[in-house]
Amino acid sequence: MAIVIHVKKSCAVNPLKMSAPIGAALAFTGLDNCMPTLHGSQGCTAFGLVLFVRHFKEAVPMQTTAMNEATTIMGGYDNVEQAILNIHKRAKPSIIAIASTGLTETKGDDVDGYLTLIRKKHPELDEVALVYVSTPDYVGAFQDGWAKAVAKIVKELAEPAPQIAGQINVLAGSHLTPGDLEEIRELVEAFGLKPIILPDLSGSMDGHIPDNFSPTTLGGTTLAEIRATGRSEFTLAIGEHMREAAQTLQNKCGVPFEVLESLTGLDTNDRLMTLLAAKSGRPAPNKYRRQRSQLMDAMLDAHFYFGGKKIAIGAEPDLLVAVGKLLVGIGAELTAVVTTTPSPVLAHLPAQEVLIGDLEDLEQRAQGCDLLVTHSHGRQMAERLKLPFLRMGIPMFDRLGAAHQVTVGYRGTRNLIFEIANMFMAAAHEPEPDDWRQPAAQGAECGSCAPAAAH
Repeated sequence: MAIVIHVKKSCAVNPLKMSAPIGAALAFTGLDNCMPTLHGSQGCTAFGLVLFVRHFKEAVPMQTTAMNEATTIMGGYDNVEQAILNIHKRAKPSIIAIASTGLTETKGDDVDGYLTLIRKKHPELDEVALVYVSTPDYVGAFQDGWAKAVAKIVKELAEPAPQIAGQINVLAGSHLTPGDLEEIRELVEAFGLKPIILPDLSGSMDGHIPDNFSPTTLGGTTLAEIRATGRSEFTLAIGEHMREAAQTLQNKCGVPFEVLESLTGLDTNDRLMTLLAAKSGRPAPNKYRRQRSQLMDAMLDAHFYFGGKKIAIGAEPDLLVAVGKLLVGIGAELTAVVTTTPSPVLAHLPAQEVLIGDLEDLEQRAQGCDLLVTHSHGRQMAERLKLPFLRMGIPMFDRLGAAHQVTVGYRGTRNLIFEIANMFMAAAHEPEPDDWRQPAAQGAECGSCAPAAAH
């Protein structure tokens, strides 16, 4: 079991974590015809908007209540009311989803009370779903905000009703990419089940070109589907931080659930296949039996390159566990491990210690490692330490295709193993800077170079 250490220092140097409001905002972008809104200053929203645009390389809808010095002191009711009315008038969303920020949380705005008053005052908003989640910047991290947002969505919008046979919910964690969600949907449907994925970034942030412009999110989980989550037979929560949302749905609508900490690796995908087979009454399709065999062969082929390799990894807890356990299972060692926020899964990580800290802490402990795994803000660290660098997580702004990375299922796990093994192979064949030689110029007797030197 790993010892979890919370680093105490005056400031974060090269921060690893992102704030909870950003996590909540991204969860809201996985809802169809939704307008994610941050209750705070314009700068709070601008930061998140730029981060998402750089990562996904797409236009991202996001609004703000535009708080300033005076409204922060006096209270933000008027700003919230005006923002909702403007959004309703101009964008016609089905859902207006609001996340708080540190600014308004410090003031103590009662936004739930604001929304009650606004609904009484404006009956034209009756058809619009309003969701508010409290996500102060100074509490938790990205996946905490995502988890709170999903829990509040099901608490406010899910409706208990008779079950629909064959329908299951998939509560998707913040560590899953749109490409991952497409893989999960295909897998669930292969058993004859109908999945409702919440939030569904594969519908809204997968990089498609729409036929028509929309000021709101383009695809994702519809309001009707969110309401229908209360009619599902079962809920599959992917990631420990989705437990709260699954429990909330069970308490409200009686839908039983099971949590899988990840879908990266052999054992956890075996568990998923067993679960889906039991729920559907069907055996695992031959397609996935063959993919399982291919994954096992890939692990055999690759373990020679993983054995004894030292890994430095910095990520949100559930992404950390998914990747870290896979690497250890093939023979690597987690030497330097840093994460962003406390989580029950950290204690079970196969490492000596896990630090809740920043990328400076990771760099100090990554000396002598063989691979660095973190998001794009670790690229300078990788250059300084001369380490192969695997980009994972958000933000990933210096590479294309971040939204289409697939690391779940047998196939995704296999491809991730090959990618990392190839990085180890390439690093093993790269000469050191002082090993570059020019035999002819140095007078070395090399049969292949001597003729060129003579000319």
